[in-house]
Amino acid sequence: MNTAKSGSGLASPKNVLQFLHVVENLKKTPRTGWVKRQVAQPESIADHMYRMSLMSLLMDGSDEYDYMHCIKLSIVHDLAECIVGDITPTCGVSDGDKHVMEAKAMDDIGNILGDCAAKDQIQALWREYEAGETPEAKLVKDFDKFEMIVQAHEYEQAQGAELQEFFDSTAGKWRTPVGEALAAALYSERGKQ
Repeated sequence: MNTAKSGSGLASPKNVLQFLHVVENLKKTPRTGWVKRQVAQPESIADHMYRMSLMSLLMDGSDEYDYMHCIKLSIVHDLAECIVGDITPTCGVSDGDKHVMEAKAMDDIGNILGDCAAKDQIQALWREYEAGETPEAKLVKDFDKFEMIVQAHEYEQAQGAELQEFFDSTAGKWRTPVGEALAAALYSERGKQ
């Protein structure tokens, strides 16, 4: 991971406001998968990122993972979606095209922030998450999938929705023992209800 910083200091108040106005879209944009399944009152992208951040906080005390780094990755992992929207595998966009679109969005976000330390950190965190090679990035990728199936389970319980496809899409794709254990606990809970 490259930790060299080109920016220094804080973003200007004007740039902070521009950034906050753009990222407001994360609060207003419902997650595509739930919209396509006609879930009532679907969670927003920001809702999803928030619960992932809480999952990361629960890693405090781990000898294997830097929980603060996981929180930062969780906060940043879907940041590009404030510009490109929530692109899912069912949207007809290739993984390569999605990555290009999101990388451009992250450049645009960097330009909004200007030359500051936060811009460099946000962009480095996003690249780390996308690469998925560090222990923390692998764990947060598991949290991304796990949060989705927890939400699917909650929608099944609250709305009587049939959302098995979300569980199927994560089967065998866990990258960490933590992700596997969390999924097993959820499958057990789901099987008992």
